Amino acid sequence: MTISLRLNDEDTVLFKKYAELNGITVSELLRQSVIHRIEDEYDLNAYKEAMAEFKKNPVTYSLDEVEKELGLK
Repeated sequence: MTISLRLNDEDTVLFKKYAELNGITVSELLRQSVIHRIEDEYDLNAYKEAMAEFKKNPVTYSLDEVEKELGLK
């Protein structure tokens, strides 16, 4: 798939220089940036869901307790 992106001259120079400094193409820079943004949003949503669950039932377990429960110790 091909996606077009319109940039002003200042952004174009910035993107090209940043990509060059990192040894990647502008396309790869944009692809990685979008993927990281999606991953960050996914992680934030997972965190919010986990915190909501924790607030409903604020029980924590130590590493020793978890290992014992899973039969690892």
